[in-house]
Amino acid sequence: MSQETATNTRVLSRENLLTLYLPAATLALGAGIATPALPVFAKSFDVSFGVASQVFVAQLLGGLAASIPTGFLIDRFGRRKIILAGPVLVALSSVLTAFAGSFPELLAYRFLGGWAQQMWMLGRLAMIADTGGDRQRGRQITGMLGMDTTGRLIGPAVGGFLAGLWDIRAPFIAHAVLSLVSIIPSLQMKESAPTAGRQSSPSQPTGGATRNATLAALLTYPVLIFFFAQFLASVTRGTLFSGAMNLYPVYAYDLGPEALGLITTMAGAVGIPIVFSTGAIMDRFGRKKTVVPGFVLLALTLGFTAFTAYAGLPLETYVVAFICVTAAQNITSGNMQVIGSDIAPAHVRGKFFGVWRLISEIGQVLSPVAYALLAETTGYWTAFLFLGATALGTALVLGTQVKEPLRKPEVETETAPQAEPAR
Repeated sequence: MSQETATNTRVLSRENLLTLYLPAATLALGAGIATPALPVFAKSFDVSFGVASQVFVAQLLGGLAASIPTGFLIDRFGRRKIILAGPVLVALSSVLTAFAGSFPELLAYRFLGGWAQQMWMLGRLAMIADTGGDRQRGRQITGMLGMDTTGRLIGPAVGGFLAGLWDIRAPFIAHAVLSLVSIIPSLQMKESAPTAGRQSSPSQPTGGATRNATLAALLTYPVLIFFFAQFLASVTRGTLFSGAMNLYPVYAYDLGPEALGLITTMAGAVGIPIVFSTGAIMDRFGRKKTVVPGFVLLALTLGFTAFTAYAGLPLETYVVAFICVTAAQNITSGNMQVIGSDIAPAHVRGKFFGVWRLISEIGQVLSPVAYALLAETTGYWTAFLFLGATALGTALVLGTQVKEPLRKPEVETETAPQAEPAR
């Protein structure tokens, strides 16, 4: 657990507003604009449901491949350079996506986009762990994710409008432009790891000693059980975060980008106040007060969604189920990142985040793969039921095996001077 020796603990500081919340909102707005266009664009290559789901898997594979290298890079060269480079690569991948001439090309560009997105996220998490106090990180991370949710709330409706007004490729161009705009407020950002890029001093461990110290820090029971819980959480939410769940209404109800964008926006509106409130609860009462109930509710709502698919209920019922799933998902939004920043060993934060995100990305890659496989072989309802089961497993592991990482406020130990007795 990190010590509360942060250099910037104010949740709403000017630096956090310009370099954390505003870029997160801008990047999310661009991603949200592309969200309703992507399933329809994939379908336009005349591929099946299972093959179309690969556009989401490819992005997740990019994030998986980037996790370990990025973790080492942010320890070696600093957080700032990685944070600034990520959105530039996101913009490049989105422009290339817009002009993809074949489905394999589309997959390659989505892979690059996933890599770039991972760079920005890991850099930001490492910087929050560097600068945020124990009782500020919950609000900082959920604030970042709340701005992400806000951007994704507005984005789908705009993306559906752009696709209908101009062309299915227009939302991807808008995504690229907004990705470049997002780095402007961060240009004056200070490096939070001042020793990054410097040569090791003779007193610092090198070579095998460094590797042994890293392994010793990562191979502890609290860290390993957290990694396992993260894997289950990622299997649950990978389909939801990647947008692969949107393939279901496209194929089952033949929805276009306009209707899909409207539904996604409606669901996102429900999540905004939830995300912002969970951070305050985590900082005040503890991390597990939101994460365990959140995953239990996510399991229940996914079970309800499975029922709507099994019974072949109309679109309106699915929309209600989708909004409920989104609300439950937002209760868990940022929880795992906050717990990870709590337990990350200070001297190997980059490497910890790299390994952690590798495990997370493996789960997120497997999620839409399993979702699509089950949907095509045994029915959509079994795919939703599988996600509900992993959500319940996450709640059980976190509730029974993971200790509350938030430390109690320090109590003054010095006794007040006593008044001299009257003579």
